[in-house]
Amino acid sequence: MYSRPRRRTRRTVTLAASVLLAGAVTAPAAQAAQPSGGGGPRHCTLDLNTGAERCFADFTAAVEHASGGRIDNAPASARAAAHDSGFRARARSLAADSDRQADGVIQGTFFDDVDFGGDSLTITGESLCEKDGWVDYQYDLQDAWKNRISSVQPWGNCWLWLYPEPDLGGDRDGPFKENTADIGSFMNDRTQSIGFS
Repeated sequence: MYSRPRRRTRRTVTLAASVLLAGAVTAPAAQAAQPSGGGGPRHCTLDLNTGAERCFADFTAAVEHASGGRIDNAPASARAAAHDSGFRARARSLAADSDRQADGVIQGTFFDDVDFGGDSLTITGESLCEKDGWVDYQYDLQDAWKNRISSVQPWGNCWLWLYPEPDLGGDRDGPFKENTADIGSFMNDRTQSIGFS
């Protein structure tokens, strides 16, 4: 049995407003932001502060955008990035430096397929997760990402919690503290909301 964490009211309300605004403002923009041609995996970024979503044809471009240009040489494949110790070291260094910068932190990347394959969604937020027993940020997945997540990569000192209902509802799974190539059958293709702690 899993217990539901208490949430920080200030951040939850602000985030909820951002997410509502994001749903109203970015759905058409997300359609327009799709990479052209190829038909391969889409690698999208979502800024929880602004609700802005952009999609790219490769993982390198998505990470460069999500990191504000601070990581411009990530492997083109998310699967390769997950297994690249040099990239993981740069990502950890970025998280440490982000605590001193104002342009946000990558908090997690979510994948359509096991072993970090298929489409990806990289979510950024205002700061590192605090590790104080609270869910620092939450996100209700838009329809395009509901019931699709099969593997995850936590960033920014965050642990990832996956929930089968909006607003962190239902029995959760996690925390996912490390790159997880297969989240397991309990939440595979069932996630509708995410908690970052």
